[in-house]
Amino acid sequence: MEAKVLYTIMKYGLIKEKDNIVVGVSGGPDSMALLYLLIEAKKQIDFNLIIAHVNHGVRGNEALEDELFVQRKAKELGISFYSKTTDMIAYGKEKGISSEEAGRELRYGFFREILDKYGGGKIAVAHNMNDQAETLLMRIMRGTGIDGLGGMEFITHDIIRPILNISRNKIEKYIEERNIETVLDKTNLLPIYTRNKIRLELIPYIEDNFNPSIIESLWRLSQISSIDSKFLEEYSDKKYNLILKSEMENYIILDKELFRRQDISIQQRIIRKSTEKLRGKLQGLTEQHISSVVDLFNFGDTGKTINLPDGIIAKTDYNNLIIEKGKIDVPKEYSYKLDIGNNYFPSVGYNFNIKVLPREEIQDIKSNKNLRFFDYDEVKGNLILRNRRNGDRFIPYGMNGSKKLKDYFIDEKISRDLRDKIPVIADSEHILWVVGYRTSNLYMVKNNTKRVLVIQYFDSNNREE
Repeated sequence: MEAKVLYTIMKYGLIKEKDNIVVGVSGGPDSMALLYLLIEAKKQIDFNLIIAHVNHGVRGNEALEDELFVQRKAKELGISFYSKTTDMIAYGKEKGISSEEAGRELRYGFFREILDKYGGGKIAVAHNMNDQAETLLMRIMRGTGIDGLGGMEFITHDIIRPILNISRNKIEKYIEERNIETVLDKTNLLPIYTRNKIRLELIPYIEDNFNPSIIESLWRLSQISSIDSKFLEEYSDKKYNLILKSEMENYIILDKELFRRQDISIQQRIIRKSTEKLRGKLQGLTEQHISSVVDLFNFGDTGKTINLPDGIIAKTDYNNLIIEKGKIDVPKEYSYKLDIGNNYFPSVGYNFNIKVLPREEIQDIKSNKNLRFFDYDEVKGNLILRNRRNGDRFIPYGMNGSKKLKDYFIDEKISRDLRDKIPVIADSEHILWVVGYRTSNLYMVKNNTKRVLVIQYFDSNNREE
């Protein structure tokens, strides 16, 4: 098993040299097996291993004994140990979430606190093949789509799952063969949570009456679904970038005509992606929400709206489809000086990175909606980020004559309520860029340009620090 786990770590790049790895250890068989397997992996990969234990405050003295057990093991192994006691039930009530979800949030929050002390790293958890099967069955009963059938991944952001492809039977055999001491969480033997009922009642019933290899069958389903899901996601990303007109922290504008040309599967993914960018998460966004927005965007009249979780609003407008944060408190007029480097303006929610580079350092100028290049020597005075002003004009790229910004917005069929939200970047004389839309002809990079001004916009989830 050590060789299989090491192969998984290397194949998926779960752990690199000098990584800080916090391993969540409850003291049960799964997490203790993972701990010892990571210790074996350390013989081949030089990384820093840290043990973390969370007492959720629901099993009294028994939970305290588990904590002391893990602490003792950490001391015996010479591994740094951190523990924390929480109130999972109270936290769940406060947040309005299930106790299981509360436990997850508290655990991962604590693990990340530890990693922050070490300058970052990854969290290793003991999810295994049986956990994957349980997850899939839970999602199937809730009516999941193909993405949900993909189940858990070997790596998700900063979370790694080195034993995800190993069954619980093999883990228990490994524990027995290596004579590894463990503790028993008796709540895992009680059908008090949905996952426990699936583990203790549903899966044994399926094994006895339908398929004795249901765990392996569901694992294969997850792997096949994951491959298809990744392909569809990559394809929809390309379509999203094609359909996208403007993407800012508070709103996203899509091209109505191009959106309507897409297959409904891609439309749904584009809606999910757009909403996730604004909310920072997908939790709480149901298939019914997504289907309602798809129907609105395909058949709804101009001005129709749909309310989504966390105050997100979807609406149609002329040739545009708009998903935006509701109740955006943006100053009626704003103006901020932009400096070289990172610029973040929390009052309006905009993030920009500004660079000035010699022309020869930029081999290939490839702009996109949020990245633009300008001739820096044409800039007069300071760079300013602001919203529109009465009488604003600029010379749109590709045109010779100037145009009123108001007329440009009308031609682009941008609604009145959005026009004041769209930022522009200007110098002391002219507009350089209507952010997310068009740049000015006056500042285009030419053959004789010596210095290039590079301006990049970041949304709130990808801000450069």
